[in-house]
Amino acid sequence: MTSAGSGLTVLQTCALSLLVFTGASQFALVGAIAGGGNPLTAAAGAFFLGVRNAFYGLRLSQLLALPRAVRPFAAQWVIDETTAVALAQPTRRSVRIGFTVTGLTLYVLWNLTTLLGAVGAEAIGDTDAWGLDAAGPAVFLALLAPMLKTATERAVAGAAVLLGLGLLPVLPAGVPVLVAALAAPAALYIEGRRAPKPAGRMKADNDAPREDR
Repeated sequence: MTSAGSGLTVLQTCALSLLVFTGASQFALVGAIAGGGNPLTAAAGAFFLGVRNAFYGLRLSQLLALPRAVRPFAAQWVIDETTAVALAQPTRRSVRIGFTVTGLTLYVLWNLTTLLGAVGAEAIGDTDAWGLDAAGPAVFLALLAPMLKTATERAVAGAAVLLGLGLLPVLPAGVPVLVAALAAPAALYIEGRRAPKPAGRMKADNDAPREDR
Protein backbone atom coordinates (compact mmCIF):
# COMPACT_ATOMS: atom_id res chain seq x y z
CA MET A 1 0.00 0.00 0.00
CA THR A 2 2.85 2.37 0.85
CA SER A 3 4.56 1.62 -2.45
CA ALA A 4 1.45 2.20 -4.52
CA GLY A 5 0.75 5.38 -2.58
CA SER A 6 4.25 6.62 -3.46
CA GLY A 7 3.48 6.60 -7.16
CA LEU A 8 4.29 3.04 -8.20
CA THR A 9 1.71 1.11 -10.18
CA VAL A 10 0.20 -2.14 -8.95
CA LEU A 11 2.39 -4.05 -11.41
CA GLN A 12 5.55 -2.26 -10.27
CA THR A 13 4.66 -2.80 -6.62
CA CYS A 14 4.08 -6.52 -7.11
CA ALA A 15 7.27 -6.89 -9.17
CA LEU A 16 9.22 -5.21 -6.36
CA SER A 17 7.98 -7.76 -3.82
CA LEU A 18 8.58 -10.67 -6.18
CA LEU A 19 12.15 -9.68 -7.01
CA VAL A 20 13.29 -7.93 -3.81
CA PHE A 21 12.15 -10.26 -1.06
CA THR A 22 13.47 -8.31 1.91
CA GLY A 23 11.27 -5.88 3.77
CA ALA A 24 13.88 -3.38 4.95
CA SER A 25 15.23 -2.84 1.43
CA GLN A 26 11.75 -2.45 -0.01
CA PHE A 27 10.72 0.15 2.55
CA ALA A 28 14.00 2.05 2.05
CA LEU A 29 13.54 2.07 -1.72
CA VAL A 30 9.92 3.17 -1.56
CA GLY A 31 10.64 5.80 1.08
CA ALA A 32 13.39 7.40 -1.00
CA ILE A 33 11.25 7.44 -4.13
CA ALA A 34 8.32 8.88 -2.20
CA GLY A 35 10.58 11.67 -0.98
CA GLY A 36 11.48 12.61 -4.54
CA GLY A 37 14.83 10.84 -4.60
CA ASN A 38 16.65 9.55 -7.65
CA PRO A 39 15.71 5.90 -8.39
CA LEU A 40 19.41 4.95 -8.62
CA THR A 41 20.14 6.49 -5.23
CA ALA A 42 17.10 4.78 -3.76
CA ALA A 43 18.24 1.45 -5.21
CA ALA A 44 21.72 1.95 -3.75
CA GLY A 45 20.30 2.48 -0.27
CA ALA A 46 18.13 -0.61 -0.61
CA PHE A 47 21.14 -2.60 -1.82
CA PHE A 48 23.26 -1.74 1.19
CA LEU A 49 20.45 -2.72 3.55
CA GLY A 50 20.19 -6.07 1.78
CA VAL A 51 23.91 -6.84 1.93
CA ARG A 52 23.45 -8.57 5.29
CA ASN A 53 21.58 -11.35 3.49
CA ALA A 54 24.78 -12.22 1.65
CA PHE A 55 26.44 -12.98 4.98
CA TYR A 56 23.45 -15.09 5.98
CA GLY A 57 23.90 -16.98 2.73
CA LEU A 58 27.51 -17.86 3.52
CA ARG A 59 26.40 -19.67 6.66
CA LEU A 60 23.27 -21.23 5.19
CA SER A 61 25.17 -22.60 2.19
CA GLN A 62 27.13 -24.78 4.62
CA LEU A 63 24.09 -25.91 6.57
CA LEU A 64 21.81 -26.58 3.59
CA ALA A 65 24.46 -28.02 1.24
CA LEU A 66 22.11 -27.68 -1.73
CA PRO A 67 22.97 -28.69 -5.31
CA ARG A 68 24.47 -25.87 -7.39
CA ALA A 69 21.45 -25.72 -9.67
CA VAL A 70 19.13 -25.05 -6.72
CA ARG A 71 21.24 -22.42 -4.91
CA PRO A 72 20.25 -19.38 -7.03
CA PHE A 73 16.56 -20.08 -6.30
CA ALA A 74 17.17 -20.71 -2.60
CA ALA A 75 19.12 -17.44 -2.37
CA GLN A 76 15.86 -15.56 -3.00
CA TRP A 77 14.57 -16.81 0.35
CA VAL A 78 17.63 -15.93 2.43
CA ILE A 79 16.18 -13.40 4.88
CA ASP A 80 16.17 -12.85 8.64
CA GLU A 81 13.31 -15.24 9.37
CA THR A 82 14.47 -18.18 7.25
CA THR A 83 17.99 -17.83 8.62
CA ALA A 84 16.76 -17.81 12.22
CA VAL A 85 14.61 -20.91 11.69
CA ALA A 86 17.37 -22.79 9.85
CA LEU A 87 20.01 -22.03 12.47
CA ALA A 88 17.73 -23.35 15.22
CA GLN A 89 17.49 -26.83 13.68
CA PRO A 90 19.61 -29.77 14.95
CA THR A 91 20.00 -31.79 11.72
CA ARG A 92 20.59 -31.00 8.05
CA ARG A 93 17.23 -32.49 7.10
CA SER A 94 15.37 -30.28 9.59
CA VAL A 95 17.42 -27.29 8.45
CA ARG A 96 16.25 -27.82 4.87
CA ILE A 97 12.64 -28.37 5.94
CA GLY A 98 12.61 -25.33 8.20
CA PHE A 99 14.20 -23.12 5.55
CA THR A 100 11.86 -24.31 2.79
CA VAL A 101 8.63 -24.12 4.77
CA THR A 102 9.45 -20.71 6.24
CA GLY A 103 10.64 -19.29 2.92
CA LEU A 104 7.68 -20.59 0.92
CA THR A 105 5.10 -19.45 3.48
CA LEU A 106 6.51 -15.98 3.88
CA TYR A 107 7.09 -15.49 0.15
CA VAL A 108 3.52 -16.42 -0.75
CA LEU A 109 1.94 -14.38 2.05
CA TRP A 110 4.22 -11.38 1.46
CA ASN A 111 3.36 -11.18 -2.22
CA LEU A 112 -0.33 -11.84 -1.62
CA THR A 113 -0.59 -9.02 0.92
CA THR A 114 1.45 -6.78 -1.40
CA LEU A 115 -1.13 -7.31 -4.14
CA LEU A 116 -4.02 -6.65 -1.76
CA GLY A 117 -2.35 -3.52 -0.41
CA ALA A 118 -1.55 -2.14 -3.85
CA VAL A 119 -5.10 -2.70 -5.08
CA GLY A 120 -6.46 -1.16 -1.89
CA ALA A 121 -4.23 1.90 -2.28
CA GLU A 122 -5.58 2.50 -5.76
CA ALA A 123 -9.12 2.10 -4.50
CA ILE A 124 -8.84 4.70 -1.72
CA GLY A 125 -7.06 7.24 -3.92
CA ASP A 126 -4.77 9.77 -2.18
CA THR A 127 -2.99 7.79 0.54
CA ASP A 128 -1.40 10.95 1.98
CA ALA A 129 -4.84 12.15 2.99
CA TRP A 130 -5.17 9.04 5.15
CA GLY A 131 -1.74 9.48 6.69
CA LEU A 132 -0.44 6.31 5.03
CA ASP A 133 2.70 8.08 3.83
CA ALA A 134 4.05 7.51 7.34
CA ALA A 135 3.33 3.78 7.26
CA GLY A 136 6.61 2.87 5.56
CA PRO A 137 8.94 4.56 8.08
CA ALA A 138 6.80 3.29 10.97
CA VAL A 139 6.98 -0.32 9.80
CA PHE A 140 10.71 0.00 9.14
CA LEU A 141 11.31 1.24 12.69
CA ALA A 142 9.13 -1.56 14.05
CA LEU A 143 11.29 -4.11 12.23
CA LEU A 144 14.52 -2.49 13.34
CA ALA A 145 13.83 -1.82 17.02
CA PRO A 146 13.86 -5.47 18.26
CA MET A 147 17.26 -6.01 16.62
CA LEU A 148 18.99 -3.32 18.71
CA LYS A 149 20.05 -5.49 21.63
CA THR A 150 23.54 -4.22 22.52
CA ALA A 151 24.84 -0.77 23.41
CA THR A 152 26.92 -0.71 20.23
CA GLU A 153 23.91 -1.48 18.04
CA ARG A 154 21.87 1.24 19.73
CA ALA A 155 24.75 3.70 19.33
CA VAL A 156 25.00 2.89 15.62
CA ALA A 157 21.25 3.37 15.18
CA GLY A 158 21.33 6.68 17.05
CA ALA A 159 24.29 7.99 15.04
CA ALA A 160 22.61 6.91 11.80
CA VAL A 161 19.44 8.78 12.75
CA LEU A 162 21.40 11.94 13.54
CA LEU A 163 23.32 11.74 10.26
CA GLY A 164 20.23 11.02 8.22
CA LEU A 165 18.07 13.76 9.74
CA GLY A 166 20.91 16.27 9.89
CA LEU A 167 21.80 15.87 6.22
CA LEU A 168 18.22 15.61 4.99
CA PRO A 169 17.85 19.39 4.30
CA VAL A 170 21.15 19.69 2.39
CA LEU A 171 21.44 16.48 0.36
CA PRO A 172 19.19 14.99 -2.34
CA ALA A 173 16.57 12.47 -1.22
CA GLY A 174 18.07 9.02 -0.73
CA VAL A 175 21.65 10.23 -0.23
CA PRO A 176 21.33 10.82 3.55
CA VAL A 177 20.49 7.11 3.94
CA LEU A 178 23.77 6.18 2.25
CA VAL A 179 25.76 8.59 4.41
CA ALA A 180 24.02 7.33 7.55
CA ALA A 181 25.37 3.86 6.75
CA LEU A 182 28.84 5.19 7.67
CA ALA A 183 27.75 5.08 11.32
CA ALA A 184 28.31 1.31 11.41
CA PRO A 185 31.99 1.17 10.33
CA ALA A 186 32.75 4.25 12.45
CA ALA A 187 31.30 2.60 15.56
CA LEU A 188 33.13 -0.67 14.87
CA TYR A 189 36.40 1.22 14.45
CA ILE A 190 35.95 3.03 17.75
CA GLU A 191 34.99 -0.19 19.54
CA GLY A 192 38.04 -1.94 18.08
CA ARG A 193 40.32 0.85 19.32
CA ARG A 194 38.88 0.52 22.82
CA ALA A 195 39.14 -3.27 22.96
CA PRO A 196 41.97 -4.57 25.20
CA LYS A 197 44.98 -6.03 23.46
CA PRO A 198 45.50 -9.82 23.61
CA ALA A 199 47.86 -10.94 26.38
CA GLY A 200 50.44 -12.18 23.90
CA ARG A 201 50.45 -8.87 22.05
CA MET A 202 50.82 -6.92 25.31
CA LYS A 203 53.75 -9.07 26.39
CA ALA A 204 55.45 -8.62 23.07
CA ASP A 205 55.01 -4.87 23.31
CA ASN A 206 56.46 -4.85 26.82
CA ASP A 207 59.45 -6.96 25.79
CA ALA A 208 60.23 -4.81 22.77
CA PRO A 209 63.51 -2.85 23.14
CA ARG A 210 63.07 0.81 24.04
CA GLU A 211 65.42 3.56 23.05
CA ASP A 212 67.14 5.35 25.91
CA ARG A 213 66.15 8.93 26.19
